[in-house]
Amino acid sequence: MFIIDRFEGEYALIEYKRRIFHIPKMLVPKGVKPGDVINILITVDQEATARRKQSIEQLAGQVFED
Repeated sequence: MFIIDRFEGEYALIEYKRRIFHIPKMLVPKGVKPGDVINILITVDQEATARRKQSIEQLAGQVFED
């Protein structure tokens, strides 16, 4: 369970299993307030990952050309 503990500057402090995590406020839903329970879902963007890998491989190829 992720609980909004409080806000400090540009961060929302999220409590999870007795630990506090700082998350940019822009990543939490508007209107949340301390004490609210939120859901967090993290997924892998396969397309962006593939594009990034391809870009890195191209750069490496340019750097290590014969």
